Amino acid sequence: MHEEKVRESWRVLRIQSELVDGIEHLAKLGPAVSIYGSARMDADNPYYKDAQLMAKKIADTGLHVITGGGPGIMEAANKGAFESGGAKSVGLNISLPLEQQANPHQDIALHFRYFFVRKLMFVKHAVAFVIFPGGFGTMDELFEALTLIQTEKIQPFPVVLYGREYWQGLYDWLKNEMVASGCIDEEDLELFEIVDDVDKAISIITQSAEKRSDQTGDNLCEHC
Repeated sequence: MHEEKVRESWRVLRIQSELVDGIEHLAKLGPAVSIYGSARMDADNPYYKDAQLMAKKIADTGLHVITGGGPGIMEAANKGAFESGGAKSVGLNISLPLEQQANPHQDIALHFRYFFVRKLMFVKHAVAFVIFPGGFGTMDELFEALTLIQTEKIQPFPVVLYGREYWQGLYDWLKNEMVASGCIDEEDLELFEIVDDVDKAISIITQSAEKRSDQTGDNLCEHC
């Protein structure tokens, strides 16, 4: 029993250390856009190319770009921001048994053991989320963001789903099942927007950033 308590105490200290380290390294970052998507899409995939272009255009506006730091869409977004040089390319890397290898296009590379600490770093500086097609991890980030906005745990910001062909089926299910069953309200569908055009996404993001130009870099609600 004593050994178990010691192990738990060390886990709490590791969590605390990871949290402090992440906050300190990003303390001066300022407004950023978090970009998510599949780790399994290579450079020939159209979504990879669009993510790279979008991240470059975002960085050109002076907004920083944050990704999970891995391959696929994450690599594309980091690469686009890194090539721009207009803002920081940030990778929030995590230890995983498969897939996660840090891409080389990061001005700031942080490494996490715990998903929940990493998720806080994604949200803390965000003026927008852009969600490219992806798997369970991408869905996890999407629905956590929508939940935090819906429950007013964070300041609201645009959640842009890129790729109508991929996302339309999810939208239809949310409307036909969740809304119809009374599990969410009709207006909850307005918490995100589906787009197919890079410039349309940039417009949504920059308009939000301009409205929040006085943001100090912390996206958490005052009462949280």
